[in-house]
Amino acid sequence: MNRAARAFWLGSPGHGEIREVTLPVPGEDEVLVRSLYSGVSRGTETLVFRGGVPESQYAAMRAPFQEGDFPGPVKYGYLSVGVVEEGPEALVGRTVFCLHPHQTRYVVPARAVTPVPDAVPAGRAVLAGTVETAVNALWDAAPLVGDRIAVVGGGMVGCSVAALLARFPGVRVQLVDADPARAETAEALGVGFALPGDALGDCDLVVHASATEQGLSRALDLLAAEGTVVELSWYGDRKVSLPLGEAFHSRRLAIRGSQVGTVSPARANRSYADRLALALDLLADPALDALVTGESAFEELPDVMPRLASGEIPALCHRVRYGDPDGDERA
Repeated sequence: MNRAARAFWLGSPGHGEIREVTLPVPGEDEVLVRSLYSGVSRGTETLVFRGGVPESQYAAMRAPFQEGDFPGPVKYGYLSVGVVEEGPEALVGRTVFCLHPHQTRYVVPARAVTPVPDAVPAGRAVLAGTVETAVNALWDAAPLVGDRIAVVGGGMVGCSVAALLARFPGVRVQLVDADPARAETAEALGVGFALPGDALGDCDLVVHASATEQGLSRALDLLAAEGTVVELSWYGDRKVSLPLGEAFHSRRLAIRGSQVGTVSPARANRSYADRLALALDLLADPALDALVTGESAFEELPDVMPRLASGEIPALCHRVRYGDPDGDERA
């Protein structure tokens, strides 16, 4: 077996490159994975690409198989789907998801991969990490039957949350975004859509995922008395101002942070593996294909990533495609 592979690295903020990698021989409890697809979220990963991780968050922001350090050089990413070529017999030949950076092949502990259900196409499985974030957010938010809910911010995470909320009985779910084009995505997910100024208020719950000061302010505006904003945005090194005067206290509003790095205390009996397996099961829904809005070859990443980070390529999840195992990608 050829032990050569290639990996995408952030050489310095704003500049990516592909580097050669020599893989180790897998140990007894390790697997060799050949990549089929990986995913780029325009949220956290493009923020990393721009060099926007604050120094105080360097440790907290490390990805499971990251190499190097912020702001660079660093190999970063966490949405990888591939086929196990070597490892325990039960896994060889299985399509698996792994929180691994963009790389043609890699060796990781067997416990680090999760089999993709047969009902989930490999190309859709790159969404598992983001749907896992949405699962954790809803464990934190604990929506109830009949709730009036807004999701402010129609990016990859916000749309994933809205897609899961669409399955709750009797809820009013509205995706709120400044981009009118997100109306088409909302329709595909089975939820309502509104521009910020037209959004329905009197909400029991608002999930905020726009990563903007204006979005968070609007989220608070949309709440009913005693309502809660669950904050999913990560702002990196940016400062955010909040309108906590006027009726914030008299209406007894709440803002609660949620982050996938910790399993929600509301489900303390569940493990990270349980949560990821659930996310993969939920991806059997073909409606979630609407979250994959672009695709390019692995070799194109050094040119594509700056365009994703700048917004020149508008995307929710941008999928990276790896070559045929009988072709050039074996090296």
